[in-house]
Parts: sequence; structure tokens; C-alpha cells
Amino acid sequence: MKVPLNVADFLRRAVEVYPDRLALVDDPDAVGHLGRLTYRQLNSRVLNMARMLEDMGVGVGDRVALISPNSGKFLVSYYAVSGYGRILVPANYRLSSEEIEYIVDHSGSQVVLVDKEFQHLVAGVNAKEVIVLDGIEDEAYFCELPEGKKPPTPWEGDEDFTCSINYTSGTTARPKGVQMTHRNAWLNAAMFGWHTTVTDRDVLLHTLPMFHCNGWGMPYAVTAMGGTHVIQRKIVGEQILERVEQEGVTLACGAPAVWAATLDAAEKRRENGFDVPGRDLMRIVMAGAPPPSKTIERVETELGWEFIQIYGLTETSPVLTVNRRRSEWDDLSIADRSKLLSRAGTPAIGTEITVDSQGEVLAKSNVVFGGYWNNPEATAEAMSGGVFHTGDGGYMTDGYLTISDRKKDVIITGGENVSSIEVEDALFQHPAVAEVAVIGVPSEKWGEEVKALVVLRPDGEVTDSELIEFCRTKIAHYKCPKSVEFRTELARTATGKLQKFKLRGPFWEGLERRVN
Repeated sequence: MKVPLNVADFLRRAVEVYPDRLALVDDPDAVGHLGRLTYRQLNSRVLNMARMLEDMGVGVGDRVALISPNSGKFLVSYYAVSGYGRILVPANYRLSSEEIEYIVDHSGSQVVLVDKEFQHLVAGVNAKEVIVLDGIEDEAYFCELPEGKKPPTPWEGDEDFTCSINYTSGTTARPKGVQMTHRNAWLNAAMFGWHTTVTDRDVLLHTLPMFHCNGWGMPYAVTAMGGTHVIQRKIVGEQILERVEQEGVTLACGAPAVWAATLDAAEKRRENGFDVPGRDLMRIVMAGAPPPSKTIERVETELGWEFIQIYGLTETSPVLTVNRRRSEWDDLSIADRSKLLSRAGTPAIGTEITVDSQGEVLAKSNVVFGGYWNNPEATAEAMSGGVFHTGDGGYMTDGYLTISDRKKDVIITGGENVSSIEVEDALFQHPAVAEVAVIGVPSEKWGEEVKALVVLRPDGEVTDSELIEFCRTKIAHYKCPKSVEFRTELARTATGKLQKFKLRGPFWEGLERRVN
């Protein structure tokens, strides 16, 4: 027997086994929040939303875009949209309105759900229906299924059908739509939950953006086991500590910047004579950039939380490797153990990792995506030779992968991908700019930060702050340079191609890796 995998399986089990258990603690600061819901109540809202979409004429295979920070409504949408054969398009709310318009148009989304705070981003979108998540306009979509109302039509489709289209910034100015299949999402969640030992006792704090690769798939894993979801709308270190304390949080995922903010807040707590909650109970999963071993050491000593690292890409659902403390390391010093934990990790269950002769990391796994939406050329390039090309440089030692360089022209800052070409294109639009090269440089807070090296025209006059502000009018703020350095020339090959490895070199001197 072969039963098609469907992300709805996770909620179906939770509501059958744990109907009256607390499923959701929504962020109380969010407009129109859902409060505290049991799995029975959460499922009723899923059934209602799916029925509403069906009655609107949103059919199987149609796309529904969602632009929102973390919210209980996001959790409902994971299942109400994807679980009933529609395709969720979770978009980064930090993008510009032009970028959001492109994603909605490119994906062909018929319905757009947008958080009230970010309503301005969809002013120009072309969609059949735009629904503002404000607790009023969207109330009929997120209430429980009314008594007597017909439930949605079940969907038992192909597990290779697209579950979501997750847009990622790549090496071009336009983002690419990664088609994650139900099989991809299901197996990633199962494997991720296995590696991180998710149980029914877990309480997940959503410190990772839920649009980011569907929260890396951890929301699915925790739902399947009947755990509790605690929503964190904004990343504030002290709020994270408060939620850990108040809700008994045991698990959280996030980029290095999240844990840097948490460490800072914990330090202030200790200075004021207060304890840090979750010691010896909490475990965190970090990804987005290889952290310095000192950061890992601080997590384990100052917070008393277990540190787990993963590596992957949106195209791989995303988990490719996992690095978690093993029993052989128990007798090592924290400093030595932290150095071992700073590697990307070992291949996850069901994943094969190799490094080719050029030093590029290649992957074969059931979590590798179904292709780029409406972009067969890019799909063929990424899957050349029957393996997925990550675009990252690395090496294997004793079964562990270390990421040492980034072959793609991408900067990862605060866990977000930034196309350097896109930033260069924005800066080139300033009349004073003759040449520009955008590179990633080490940052203790963000892992990497965006830096622009600029050559001005002979008569060009502009300050670094003016250029940064100009860039902010063109693209999302997080993509803009944190610093600008003016040069008289930029290193190029004989054919005129920028030699970014030479430009980046001085900023990474003394460091083993060329990523951070």
C-alpha cells in the first residue's frame, strides 16, 4: 500500500490524539490575534478557511499568497491552504511593494492575505481578492466552522504536487519561486523532528519567520506530535526570554541575529540579578550562517540551552545537514565542543552530500525541491547531472560538512538571502555612481552584512549615507548596504569581470572560512 503524503496528515493526527490539548498561543500584541486554541479549535478554523476558499472559487492548484509576520493565522493557513490542494505562497513582508507585486503576479496568486501593518505593500497587486488580516475583514475566514456548515472537500492528491511556492533571493535581481512538494515538506518535517527529538511535551516558540521555508518545517513536526505553538511576532530578546519563562518553551529555531539579541537580553537580566529561564530544558536550532564557536559557547554557558546547527537551502526544504552534540563529546571542554558544533554537520537521514572537484557542495535527497516555478532553465541548471547544486563551497572531514565559501553571488545577513547583483543594480541607478561591487563582510550581529565598494563618476558627488538612503528607496531595507566604501578602481579580470574574491579577501583575513 502507498498512501500519498500530505501535510494535512500532521494536523489530522494531532486533532485525533490530542483534541483538547493547547495547540496555539498567539502573540497578544497582534491585531486580530486568535488567542489560545486547542487542537480541536485550531482544526475547526482550518476547516472553515478551507471551505471559504472553496466557496470563493479557489480551486485545487490555485495559489494563495500570504504576507505577514508570524501569527496564528499563518499556522491555520499552512493546513487550510496546502492541506486541501491549494498552493500557499508565503512572501517575505520585509520586501518592497514592487517585489511583492512581482511575487503575486509571477505566482499567479488569486487571493492575497496581508497583515494590516503591511497593507501598503499590496496597493498595486493584481489579484482576484485581497483580504486584510485585521480581525474584522478576515473574521469570517478565521473563525470556527459554523454549526451546520458543510466542511471542505477532502483532497487526496499526488504527494509530488506542489505544497507551497517559497520565493528566494538568488543570484539574479528577480526572486525564484521554489516549488516545495508535499513529499518534500513531509519528509523534511519527519527527519527534522527525528534529529531534534521533537515529542508531545515540546513547546515551540516561533522565533523563525514562518514565511521562511515554512518555518523550516518545524511547525509541521511539532503539530504532528501534539506540541504547542507559541507565536513571536517581533524579535525582541527580552520578549523571547519572557515567553520561555511564561509558556514553558522548550524549542526554538532562528538565525544568528535572533540568538545574539537573546544573549544580550540575558546579560542584562543577570546584571539585574534575575535568572535566565529554560536552563537545561531549552534547545535552539540555528541556521542562516555558520556561527562563531564563541557564540555557541555563550549559548551553552550563559543561557544553559542546547545548541543545534543545521545547514540547507529553501530548495532543499531545507535541512541537508545536522550538527548536534554527540555522546563522544561529553568529556570535552565547552570550548572544544563548541568548535566541533560550529561545522555545518553530518548529512541528515536520507540525504547524500558530496563535494565536487571544484569544491561545490552537492546534494541528493527526497527533500530537494520540485523545481522553480515557471523557470525550467534555472531548474535544469540547479539539477545538472542529477544532483542539486547548492552554490556553496565546502569540504568533508570525518563525515562532517564545513561550509567554507559561497560560490553564488549571495550574501546571507540575519538569515536572509540578499542578491548582491540586485543591490548593485539599485546603486547603479544613482547618477553619481560609475562602478559598484557589493560584497558580504563579517558581522558579529548579522553573520554577514552588506558592504558596497563604489567608484564615482569624475563629476559625481554623494556621501555614503546618501547612497544608503537612495538604495532604501529602491529595494527592501534589509538588503541595503550597512556601509559604503569609495574606491578609485575595482579589481577586474582581463575581460573586465569583477574579481569579488579579491575584493572580499581583506575583510576575511585571518578567518578560516569565507562565510560567517
